[in-house]
Amino acid sequence: MIGERPNEMRTPMRRVRGLGAAHAGTKDFWHQRVTAVAGIPLTIAAIIIVVALMGRSHAAVVQILGSPIVAIIMLLFIINTAYHMWIGMQEIILDYVHEDKFKLATLMANTFFCFAVAFVSAFAILKLSFGV
Repeated sequence: MIGERPNEMRTPMRRVRGLGAAHAGTKDFWHQRVTAVAGIPLTIAAIIIVVALMGRSHAAVVQILGSPIVAIIMLLFIINTAYHMWIGMQEIILDYVHEDKFKLATLMANTFFCFAVAFVSAFAILKLSFGV
């Protein structure tokens, strides 16, 4: 075929679909890029919020973090960052861990850790927001 490398092992259907060895194509690649771009304004907002909280009393911090707009921004920051971290670590594990049993264990640990961090952080913000 025209434009084909002589030692290429992919079938014609695989070249058309553009799927790699993980059979996922570029989905994770784009999710990583989108969460990175979304993380820029969210990180700036989170830094501004944290700097505004410095030196304030506990009651003032609870009041500021309990306001709906601040809580929503912080929740979006937490969810975006946790998802971005999960995808990034998953790609690193898939690329550099070669033993299947260890790869499965580290992928499971990565998933558990990322979701645990996101859940605990979101719970803290929601608890402050609803005052429970």
